[in-house]
This record gives sequence, C-alpha cells and structure tokens, in this order.
Amino acid sequence: MSSQDVLKNASTLASYNVLLQVMFRVLTFFLNAFTLRFVSKELIGVVNVRLTLLYSTLVFLSREAFRRACLSGVSGKNHSWRQVINLLWLTLPLGALWAALLICVWLWLLEVPDPQTIPHYGPAVVLFALSGVQELLAEPLWVLAQAHMFVRLKVVAESLAMIAKCSITVVMVMFAREWGLYIFSAAQLVYTGFLVLCYAVYFISFLGSKEAEEKGFPLHSVKDLLPRRAKGEPLVDWSLAQLTWSFFKQSFLKQILTEGERYVMTFLNVLSFGDQGVYDIVNNLGSMVARFIFLPIEESFYIFFAKVLERGRDVKSQKQEDVSIAAEVLECLLKLVLVVGLIISVFGYAYSHLALDLYGGSLLSSGAGPTLLRFYSGYVLLLAVNGVTECFVFAAMSQREVDKYNLVMLALSLSFLFLSYMLTWWAGSVGFILANCLNMGLRILHSVFYIHRYFLSSQWKPLQGLLPSPLLLLALAVSAVVTALSEGVFCCDSGWLLRLVHISVGAACLLGVLVAVLLTETRLIQFIRTQLLPKYRKKHT
Repeated sequence: MSSQDVLKNASTLASYNVLLQVMFRVLTFFLNAFTLRFVSKELIGVVNVRLTLLYSTLVFLSREAFRRACLSGVSGKNHSWRQVINLLWLTLPLGALWAALLICVWLWLLEVPDPQTIPHYGPAVVLFALSGVQELLAEPLWVLAQAHMFVRLKVVAESLAMIAKCSITVVMVMFAREWGLYIFSAAQLVYTGFLVLCYAVYFISFLGSKEAEEKGFPLHSVKDLLPRRAKGEPLVDWSLAQLTWSFFKQSFLKQILTEGERYVMTFLNVLSFGDQGVYDIVNNLGSMVARFIFLPIEESFYIFFAKVLERGRDVKSQKQEDVSIAAEVLECLLKLVLVVGLIISVFGYAYSHLALDLYGGSLLSSGAGPTLLRFYSGYVLLLAVNGVTECFVFAAMSQREVDKYNLVMLALSLSFLFLSYMLTWWAGSVGFILANCLNMGLRILHSVFYIHRYFLSSQWKPLQGLLPSPLLLLALAVSAVVTALSEGVFCCDSGWLLRLVHISVGAACLLGVLVAVLLTETRLIQFIRTQLLPKYRKKHT
C-alpha cells in the first residue's frame, strides 16, 4: 500500500470517527441534560467521576499498550498475525487482574458514599469492572479492524452500543429511579456487550467470504481469531512484546495525566460528590469539541504516521516521498487544530455562562460553573496541539526513545498530582484546569523540540503550522473584545430577546473569523477538502 493510499484511508477513518464522536457527544449531551432533571448531582458525581474512572482505568491499562505496539508492529513487512493475535488475547487475563485489584481499592480503600443518598454502590463497582473486562473480548477484532481500515465497522458498532446505552438509561431513569446506581451499571454493561457482539457478528460473517479473499485478508476462519501456537514460530513476537512493555509503562503514566483530576478527586477527597458532579458536567461540555474532533484525528493519523514512517530511523535514511507526505500532513494538522482551538478559546470565554444556563439552569450557571468553562476553553487549545504533536512523536520514536520518554512522563505525572492538589486547595476546582494547562504545555514543548530535531537536517518545516496568519489573529482579537462587551451588556439575566442579540453578535464575529481563515489559510482549506471530507475526496480521486 502506497503512502497516498495510507493517507486516504487514515483521512477516511478520521472523517468517520469525527462523525461518530459528534453523534456520541450529542447523545451524551442530551442524556446528561435529561438526567439532571431526574437525579441528584451527587449521584452524577459518583457515576461520572468514580465509577467511570474505574472503568476507564481498567480498559486503558489493559489494552492501550497492546494497541499502540501492535498497530506499529503490523505496519512493517515482517510480522505474523498469528503472533499478534496471541499477544492481543493477553489483554483479557490482564484486565481480569486489574479488575480484581481495582474492585478491592474502590470498595475498601475509598470513601463509600452514603447508601441513603447513593444506593447500591458496592454492586455498581463490580458491574462497572465487569463491563471493562467484557469489552476486552473484542480487542483482537478491534486491532484487526483498525489495521485494515474497516472504518464503517467501528462507526456502526459504537453507534448501536451508544444508542442502546442511552435508551436503557432514559427508560430506567423515568420508570425505576429508585434503582440508583443499578441504572447506570446496566447501561454500561449493555454498551460494552453491544460492542463485542457487533465486532463478533461482523468477523464471523466476513471471514471466509469472497470479499475477504479479494482483499487478501490474512485470516480465513473464526478459529484463526482464537489464540494458538503456529508451527515453527514462537507463541508471540518477543520484540513486539518488549515494545508493548515499553508502551505499558508509558500508558500507566499517561493515564495519570489524562485522568489526573479524577484520581485527585477520588483518592484525596478535595471536592464533595456534588462538586465533583458539577465539575464533570462542565468538563464534558468543555471537552466536547476536543473529543469529537481532536481525538479521532489523533487516533487515525497516528496509524498514518506509524505506517508511513519507519520507527527509530532518521529523516535521511527513510523514503523521501514518505517523509514529504508526513511533513505536509503534520503541518496541515497542526494548523487545523490551532485554528479550531483558538476559535474555541475566544468564543468560549464570552458564551460559557449562557451555555451552562441553557444546559442545566441555575444548578450550573449560578456557581463556579461559568468560570470553570472559561478556563477550560483555553485549555482546549493546548489539548488540541498536544494531541497532534504526540501522535507524530509516538509514531516516530524508537523503543529506546520511548523508554527514555517514560522518565519524562513520570516526572510530569508526579508534578501534575502535586500541582492538582495544591492549586485545588488554592483555587478550588479551577485548580485542576490550571494544573492540566501547565503539564500540557510541558508536553507540547517536549514534542515540539523532538519534531524540530527530527526535521532539522531536512528541507521540511512542519512546525510552521503553529504560526497563524496576522489577519486571522486580528479577527480573533476583535472578536474577543466584541463578544466580551456583548456579554456584559446583553447577557445573561435580561430575558430571551437580549440573549438572542448576544448570540447574533457572536455569530457575526464567528463569520468574520471564518472569512479570515478562507482568505489566508488556503493550504489548510485544500487539505480539509481533499483529505477530511469524504464526499469531496471521492470526486477528486
């Protein structure tokens, strides 16, 4: 497969993932708005912070390292899918071990919520852990689908699973509210069960079919999906296993950085369950765009960079055509996330109060919610840039460099936990966002230095994507001033008519910013049209 073909497939995957995440966030957005009217913020805090942290910790530590290592390993020519699948099945016993350990911690070491306010906490912990182990059953199938760019499979599977989860939650919240945490535990089990079922049904029907033979799919029957030893080769590829171990050490630290504020809230009790619920709602609102645009781009183009670039080799010793494509894509991606991040930061400041008031009423807009969302809007910009820079760096690093970076991640993790505790003690829940900003800034600096050194001896300068045009900066600055003044005059306790005026002012300013982008960022617009818009790309290929 040529570099151009890999780019097209990665772009298609990113496009479908963005659409998928948009649907997820919209459904979750309305689901949270609905449940806010029926359940307490304390219950939301336990579900969205503590129990979700249990689930995300279990699945991340069980599979993240295997995903990164195996997707990098299969990008080369010398790999055995038999050994890769055997390695991936190790995620299941590893997940069971993590489940047993985390259940003990969540039940016996952490503060147990009041059973009168939040009933059925113990069974909910067990069921959330069980849902994580259940999802790991589909891990070999997920890696196969990603490596062979089965983009529609992921979209259909996760869409059906999310719809089922939302349906169960809505019905049970309306008619069985007294079940408490059982509602959300059942919905989580349904979600992971649907994921496994969809992947299993697809591969059972796909393997051995004419389509599989035409595509040259490496597996031929359902038995090939199960772990077994092949004649004449080891059970697993030990070089791939070593790379997995390197990523595992890194993933443990990355999980602390990713979910650090939840760990601090859970283990140090710096916020009440109610305050945790409000923080989580604001955090989900603030990260919506980051999750349904930036994360899919990061996941999809990590696969692109891993397939195009040879890990651990410098620019001069690689195919120059591949390096050229990688540099061009990296520059355009940096420009894309920078522009989107700047727009979110500028308009997020003036419209945070209105957004929270419309979403959750005075429960969210009367307290620290608007301040939290304003700070988070600035954090999104750092989150966006870091996602793209790290997806390139992790695809290009050698195993030795990955191991070395683990020490950097360890220092960042420790400093983040310390900063989170100190800044939260000083500034309340805003301290979590400030600590995230400081750590994300340091991670960006590390990645920028690596990218600069990587391309230093070549003609390509992808970091120029981090330089916005003067006209765009001017449009953003004017928009920031105008929308801030508009909020002070028209929003947010003056009736619907003045609120609509405030929204109209923002729409006009956003239009001006988009015009500036169209006039000055022509290369970015061309990249979006040809690589990130599936319908347009099909007409031009």
